[in-house]
Amino acid sequence: MAELTYDTLVDDGNYLGSERARLENQVILDELERKKKARGIAAPTDDNKVKARLREIGEPITLFGERAADRRDRLIYVLSQINAARGDDQMAVDEESSSESEEDEQEEFYTPGSLELLEARRRIAEYSLPRAQKRIAQQRLDSKLDLGRIVDIRKKVFAEVKKFSNLGSQIGDERPIAQVRFAPNNKILATGSWSGTVKLWNVPECTEIKALRGHTDKVGGVAWHPQATLSLSPDVVNLASGAGEGNVNLWSLNNDQPVSVMSGHQDRVCRVAFHPSGDYVASASFDTTWRLWDVNTAKELLLQEGHSKEVYSVEFQTDGALIASGGLDAIGRVWDLRTGRTAMVLDGHVQAILAMAFSPNGYQVATGASDDTIRVWDMRSIKPLYTIPAHLSNVSDIRFFHANDLFFKNQPSPSSDVEMKDQSEDENPDAQKPDSESELKWSEEEWRYRSGLFFASAGYDGLVKIWSADDWQLLRTLSTDAGKVMSVDITSDGDMIASGTYNRNFQLFAPEEIA
Repeated sequence: MAELTYDTLVDDGNYLGSERARLENQVILDELERKKKARGIAAPTDDNKVKARLREIGEPITLFGERAADRRDRLIYVLSQINAARGDDQMAVDEESSSESEEDEQEEFYTPGSLELLEARRRIAEYSLPRAQKRIAQQRLDSKLDLGRIVDIRKKVFAEVKKFSNLGSQIGDERPIAQVRFAPNNKILATGSWSGTVKLWNVPECTEIKALRGHTDKVGGVAWHPQATLSLSPDVVNLASGAGEGNVNLWSLNNDQPVSVMSGHQDRVCRVAFHPSGDYVASASFDTTWRLWDVNTAKELLLQEGHSKEVYSVEFQTDGALIASGGLDAIGRVWDLRTGRTAMVLDGHVQAILAMAFSPNGYQVATGASDDTIRVWDMRSIKPLYTIPAHLSNVSDIRFFHANDLFFKNQPSPSSDVEMKDQSEDENPDAQKPDSESELKWSEEEWRYRSGLFFASAGYDGLVKIWSADDWQLLRTLSTDAGKVMSVDITSDGDMIASGTYNRNFQLFAPEEIA
């Protein structure tokens, strides 16, 4: 038998360090397990219920500077701590919360609505249903197009898109340009700045028309009335803007003071959008809600909850039946304006959603987020369709190309081109014939099909990118003179793109022959 020596029995203290490391690791593992269980806790979303639950467990119902979303997170944290102390299984510990969740699943949750909201829902239904019927009928006709013809149209459209280059840059304000939007006539650009000013610019000359001052904090969103600068009088509401003080302002084109100031949000207003009918405006806010406003009465029709954190983006579908909202909780929601129900939950981004855009086809919606990706969702199958690794930093804005038939009708038809050429040849036989570039015209079929065939995105990597909207491939990358591109927009004839940047500039891009 081997003899134990004194050295083998000496305690060098190393086991104490090992034990300490084991305990520290166990604490970390316990904390990870607690967080894992916390994610499964069925905590109420209604702020009043959250306060009541906190009161029941002996916690303060609110802390200084605490918002509703923070309060709910604190409740979940406290419940998870209680669960860990009891050592019970999660489902057994929070029986009350679970029972509340089951009740919520079993019955519908309604909030009281006004008669004005009921009437608005009816009007939206009457407006959107014929538009949807017309769109679907046209899509059925387009589906019968010959494949070779579709390929030819795609080549022609994408060849034009790939010619975009920088037309020029203009200092737009004293602080970053948060959003840029072209007027429906494509001759005016509206810029909203963190200085609190909305400015109108002639394009492509980039000369200032007017500065609209009515906000006291940074402007986050601007939106044009669908008929502004076309058939709408400049004396009535043509433009909407939202800003950091929580107001949504409505503007005419003949006055530098707002026509109406719509107050109600409890925090910063980020993005605003006009309903296709022009009768309503939606606003997204850091108070975790988005709201629907009546343009004619300047009254709030709907306060919509549903996000656990700040709502950053809001956008209407082209038919006018749906609206999408995106929040800093990384969740997007598509709402049916006619019923108030959630039509689809856009759950897939891992960071805040900053941009949303509906395709003209009516059934696809794109979302851009701080995870640097663009996700495309199909509302027919209620699932994600494609994920684009779009930018090296935040995707701040997305805009599909929406073709306006008005501009096609104003273009000379092919027959009139032939007549003009014949007349010029008779008057001057020696005149030089125009080359094929100058003769290039969009046919009605091409004009209609190219609507929604591409879209643009803006990123904090300083780039504007143009993408194909059928195979989601990159068509063109446009550099700006800034580190962050805050916004992007496309004219309704597809001939110009604008971007607003963090360094106070806005840029214009156009095909090379136009530039």
